[in-house]
Amino acid sequence: MVPEYEYCQVVTTTDSRSAADALARGAAEARVAACAQVVGPITSTYWWEGRVDTAEEWQVVFKTTAERYPALEEHLRSHHGYDVPEILCTPVTAGNPSYLEWLSAETRPR
Repeated sequence: MVPEYEYCQVVTTTDSRSAADALARGAAEARVAACAQVVGPITSTYWWEGRVDTAEEWQVVFKTTAERYPALEEHLRSHHGYDVPEILCTPVTAGNPSYLEWLSAETRPR
């Protein structure tokens, strides 16, 4: 199935700044994301193993193409420390054309 969008933002969270930085750098180095922004710390409240829990986390927002999303998802699954990592993909429906061209160029495999 071909996506109806060309670009997307992908979000994950992790339990430390160093883990977030490693995911961001690794994705950029693998060219599965043109860039990644680390935000945090944030407080997350969620259900896990039958109870509500609260934890300090760091969010990572990746910019990529729809074509490279599967490779980014696989990269995150392989390098993430969580058993069930958050990996959410949001389509980008519009943006600065120059930025989107840069995003395409920087996610092409070398």
